[in-house]
Amino acid sequence: MEQAGVLIFVLLFFFIILIANSVKILREYERGVVFRLGRLVGVRGPGIIWLWPFIERMVKVSLRTVVMDVPPQDIITQDNVSLKVNAVVYFRVIQPQKAIVEVENYLFATSQLSQTTLRSVLGQSELDDLLSQRDKINQKLQQIIDSHTEPWGVKVSNVEVKQIDLPQEMQRAMAKQAEAERERRSKVIAAEGEFQASQRLSDAARVLSEQPSALTLRYLQTLREIATENNSTTIFPVPIDLLRPFLSPDKSKKA
Repeated sequence: MEQAGVLIFVLLFFFIILIANSVKILREYERGVVFRLGRLVGVRGPGIIWLWPFIERMVKVSLRTVVMDVPPQDIITQDNVSLKVNAVVYFRVIQPQKAIVEVENYLFATSQLSQTTLRSVLGQSELDDLLSQRDKINQKLQQIIDSHTEPWGVKVSNVEVKQIDLPQEMQRAMAKQAEAERERRSKVIAAEGEFQASQRLSDAARVLSEQPSALTLRYLQTLREIATENNSTTIFPVPIDLLRPFLSPDKSKKA
């Protein structure tokens, strides 16, 4: 009787272990790829799922977006400039069965593909394009990587070139170029200002030459400004030609 009780206890213990190993709980962002005797039978989850003991095996796959950092890559651009460039790749699994069956390790495979694609695409571009057209290069990288990962059930949503490390001599050359460009712009702006000022002075001289009374008024205004600014007595000769328009009789009244 005592041996029968021990046997029942052992069987009950193994039954509980068997049930615990057969019942799986998957979160909302997880799916289970189920194999029955080595053959794919489907994708299950989320929630509670049941696996036949010793017959079915499950591989858990996360459907959340993975942010993968691509390590710095040594790149020689099309104009023979050596760079170190790193990037970040955003992707997620959209078909769990393909991510398990079609590739051995989709995370490692996506990482290696991102590195080789980064070297290939940036090696075909010039340095100026890398610095000024980064959005276009990011889009090209995303399209190429996504086209290769599609058979694996992986969707690449975005690729961003994160940092471009330039050699020291190239940084100094670009700084000199930027300084020369700023000096050129300042000289152009100063020349344009002088040109506009000369045009205004030319227009003012033409108006004063056509209207002698305007020249006289300008002369008197200058005298007023001098008298206001200086407290000392200033003797300023007044040419009689400036007063002649005011002293000449009106010819219209004689007529």
